[in-house]
Parts: sequence; C-alpha cells; structure tokens
Amino acid sequence: MNNHFLTDIEIIQFKCFTDFKASGFKRVNLIGGKNNIGKTAFMEACYINLHSKNIDTLITAIHSIKFRRENLNFYSEGIDDQECIDHMRNYATKSNLSEKSFYITEKDAKKEYKIAINDEEVIINKKDLNFIVEHIDTCEFIDNFGWVNHELIEKFQAIQKQDQEHELNNFVREFDNSIENFKVIGDKPQCKTNGEYRDIVEFGDGLRHYISIICALYACENGYLFIDEIDNGIHYSQLDRLWELILTLSKKTNCQLFAITHSKEMLESFARVAKKLNEQDISYTTLVKNKQQEIKAITQDYEMLLYSMAQEHEVR
Repeated sequence: MNNHFLTDIEIIQFKCFTDFKASGFKRVNLIGGKNNIGKTAFMEACYINLHSKNIDTLITAIHSIKFRRENLNFYSEGIDDQECIDHMRNYATKSNLSEKSFYITEKDAKKEYKIAINDEEVIINKKDLNFIVEHIDTCEFIDNFGWVNHELIEKFQAIQKQDQEHELNNFVREFDNSIENFKVIGDKPQCKTNGEYRDIVEFGDGLRHYISIICALYACENGYLFIDEIDNGIHYSQLDRLWELILTLSKKTNCQLFAITHSKEMLESFARVAKKLNEQDISYTTLVKNKQQEIKAITQDYEMLLYSMAQEHEVR
C-alpha cells in the first residue's frame, strides 16, 4: 500500500548539499535543525525527486521551488520563466524510488541543459527548451507563506469531489468552534460565523494554514505533501489537534508527509500525539553539521523519538 513512499535519499549535489544521505523515512516525517542549515533545501530536493516523472514535470518542479522562494522579486524585477530555471545550476539525487539530475553547461558560447531521469538522458540547447507546465497534482508543497486563494480553492476541489465537505467542517469546528462552515463563494475562500460568511483572511493565518493542510491531504491521496514551517500561525494550544488530524488523515489517504519545524513545542506535540494514537509510522530527522561543516542527518523512528523525549523530560 505504501510502496510509493520515499524511505531514503542521497543528495549528490543541490544548493548546500554535497554527498548527503538520509534514510529511515516513514509516512509522517518531521524535519528539525538550526536556522539556515538547509531544512527547506532538503525538502525541495526530495520534492524534485518525487515530482519528476518526465522532463516537463522535472522542469516544472525546478521552476516551482525557485518561484516560491522569490515570487515577490519575480514580479518586481520582471524575471521570466527561463531565468527562473537558469537559477538552478546543478541538481542530482538518488532515492529508493528514482534517480534524477539536472545540469546547466556553458561552452563555446552555447548553453545546454543536461537532464537525466533514471536511465534516460537528454541534452537540450537553451534556445530549444520549451517550458511546459506539467504539475503532479498528488505531489504538493506548502511554503512558509502558506497558500494563496487560488491554490487553496484548487485543492478544495478534492474535498468536493470526494464529498468530504462535512468532514472538513468537523475538523474546522474542532479548531475553532465559532466557525460553522467553510465554503468557496465566487473566487473567495470564506468561513461562516454568527450566521454570516466572511473572507478567510479575517480569521488569521492559522485557520487558513489548517484548512490548507486538510485540503492538501485529500488532494495528495497516494502521493506526497511537503510543508515548510508547519506550525506557521498555529497557536501552541492547537498543536495536538493538528497532529491528530495529520496522523489520522494521512493514514486514510495514504499520503506521505514531510514537514519542517523550528519549535520545541511542535516536536513534543508530535511525539505526544504519536504515542497517544500508537502511530508508529513516523520519523524525526535532525540536520546537523560536523566538525568539517558537512551537513548530516540523524533520523529517529517512533521508539527512538519517544525514548529521547522521555530522557529529556527526566533531565528536566
């Protein structure tokens, strides 16, 4: 049932990573580590590896992660799609599922893109590259800014197609019992409270983030979901509720999830809820640097995580 899950990856070259390896991933995976160590870049490398079924989906993934990082600069500076793709100089990964690479070479006044997907390799001259957006709908990335309206509306359609509006509204009411319903009215996501529908922006970032995660888990059935700064806008009192939702719904939809946190409370909640639900298909990966300033991964499974958290509480 979960043969499509990513269990290990080698990042041969990508941004701050060189000859990096990580393994032991489960259905729900939390990523931690100090600021600027490469947590988001790690998830991006995994995302590209999983999203790249062919040349178009590989190029789309590369374009997507650069655009998400710098979309404000793109609008203000007028950067086009070609320039966006050209920002990615080198990418190469191997995982238990596939091997992908993308290199830009410049020689004799000629720029070429060297792309390899498993055993197939192509070389494309810059002037011959035709950027065609081909998105894998079951492989999604929620960045640290969260989804804008059109992204949320698009994924809400998965809820509608599966007739799960009632379950979505139950989840939302558990998050905030003053909210009666969530709907898309016209081109606006809205929530009903005190008998009146109001734009979702009036309820704060936490509610939008929460609803986005629910919609994404349904949309990514038998696929993958990546969430940067998963606790973005979520009050600490709601963390357990969020993890119960994720652990329960990801199991129902058979969706593999990777998420980043900077919060000790988020990690503690993750371990606490996993223990409460006896949900052992989880991992926690910490990115660290050794004395040579090389990035390494330390991955803990369910038992190791619970043991380390218990030891820490005993020290306290």
